[in-house]
Amino acid sequence: MKDCFSCNKNKNVGFISTRLAGTDGVSLETAKWAKVFENQGFTTYFMAGELDTPPERSYLLEEAHFSSPVIKDIHENCFGVTLRGRYITQKIYEIKSRIKDHLYKFIAKFDINIIVPQNVLTIPLNIPLGIALTEVISEIGMPTIAHHHDFFWERQHFLSNGVWEYLNMAFPPHLPSIQHVVINSSASNQLSLRTGISSTIIPNVMDFENLPKPTDDYASDVREALGVRKDELLILQPTRVVKRKGIEHAIELVSRLNMKAKLVISHASGDEGYGYETRVREYSKIMKVDTVFVSEIIGERRGLTSSGQKIYTLDDIYPHADLITYPSNFEGFGNAFLEAIYFRKPIVVNNYSIYSVDIKPKGFSVVEIDGFVTESSVIKTKEILKDIEKCIEMVEHNYKIAKAYYSYSVLQYKLKSLILDCISCAECDYEE
Repeated sequence: MKDCFSCNKNKNVGFISTRLAGTDGVSLETAKWAKVFENQGFTTYFMAGELDTPPERSYLLEEAHFSSPVIKDIHENCFGVTLRGRYITQKIYEIKSRIKDHLYKFIAKFDINIIVPQNVLTIPLNIPLGIALTEVISEIGMPTIAHHHDFFWERQHFLSNGVWEYLNMAFPPHLPSIQHVVINSSASNQLSLRTGISSTIIPNVMDFENLPKPTDDYASDVREALGVRKDELLILQPTRVVKRKGIEHAIELVSRLNMKAKLVISHASGDEGYGYETRVREYSKIMKVDTVFVSEIIGERRGLTSSGQKIYTLDDIYPHADLITYPSNFEGFGNAFLEAIYFRKPIVVNNYSIYSVDIKPKGFSVVEIDGFVTESSVIKTKEILKDIEKCIEMVEHNYKIAKAYYSYSVLQYKLKSLILDCISCAECDYEE
C-alpha cells in the first residue's frame, strides 16, 4: 500500500491571509501548519498584504492587508452603521476585481493545488479579499482547507453593519470544495447552527515532541534587561494590552501575593487603542504593583532597537519567568497557555469559556480563577512559587498532557485526512 503523500504529482499549498508576519495567533499557527505540510512533502507558498515568509515563495499584495488605506476606508464605512453608500459598494467591487486577478496570478505562478485561507473567510477585516477568494474558489473548484480562528459573530464590533449580504456570502462561504477547520468546539457548534456548515476541530498546537532550545549567551541577561532584581519574581503576562486579556486580575494577584515581584507585559496595545493601557497603568499604581511594558525590546526576531538596546524574542523571555499570568476573559483558543506549558512554567488562568469546555477537561494542573481573584488562588500561587518540588511536579504533569493533545503529531494526524480528501490521485491506492 502506498501512502497518498508519497505520490509524484505536484503538491503545492497556497496560504492566503491579510497578514502572515509577526507573532499574532494566525501567523503563528500558519507557520506551524506550513511546517507540517512541508514534512509531508508539500511545498508551501504564501500570499498576503504583509509577509515575513521566504521571498521566493511569497506573493505580496498590499491591498490584501487590513491596514491598507482603501481597505480601512471600506471597513469604517461598513461597520458601526446600518447602511453603506453606493460609492462604497462600487469601491468594494472595484478592489475585489483587482484582488481576484492577483489571486489567479498567485495560483498560476506557483501552480497551487490546495488553497488554505487563514482567517480571511472568517473575520471581515478585508471584505473585497473575502469576496474575491470566495468567487475564485467557486469558479475553479480548487480544493480548499479554510482555517477559521474567530468568527465575526464573536465580536460585538461586527454585529452592527451594512454588509450582511457579504458576510452571509463569504464569511465563511458554503461551497462544496471547501473543508472548514475551527479551533474549538464552540466555534464548531456555532458554525453549524448559523450556517449549516460542518467542520473539523483542530486546536492550536506546539512542538511538544521537541524541547525548547536552552538559554544561550544572548538571552542570559534577560532579567537585567527587564529591570528584574535578583530578589524579585519575574511574573510574565505574555499578551497584548487589550481589554479581553483581563490584566487587572494579574495586577491584583501580584499585589495580594505580598512578594517582591515585577509584572512584565510583553506586547503593546496594537490596533485597539491605548485607553485600556492607560487603565492598566493607573490600576498598577493604585495596587502598588511594579508593572513594566517591554514591547519595544520584544520582537519577532533578535536585533537592536534604534537606541542600541537588544531585542529579545518571547522565547528568550519565557525561560526566565517564575510565573505566567493568563487571566483572559475570552480567547479563541489560548496560545499563551500552551506556551507556558511548553516552557514548563506554572500558570494562573481565568476560567474563560473555551478553556472551560475544551482545555480544562484534559486534566491540566493550574492556578485557576473564575472571573475574580480569591484568597485560595493567592494561597495556591504562593505555594507553587515557594515549593520547588510541587512546581516541578505540576509543570511536568502539564507537559505530558499537552504532548498528548496539542503536539505537531496531533496536527499532522488531523490534517492528513483533510488533505487526502483534497487530493485526487489515480496512482495512489491509499486505504483506511
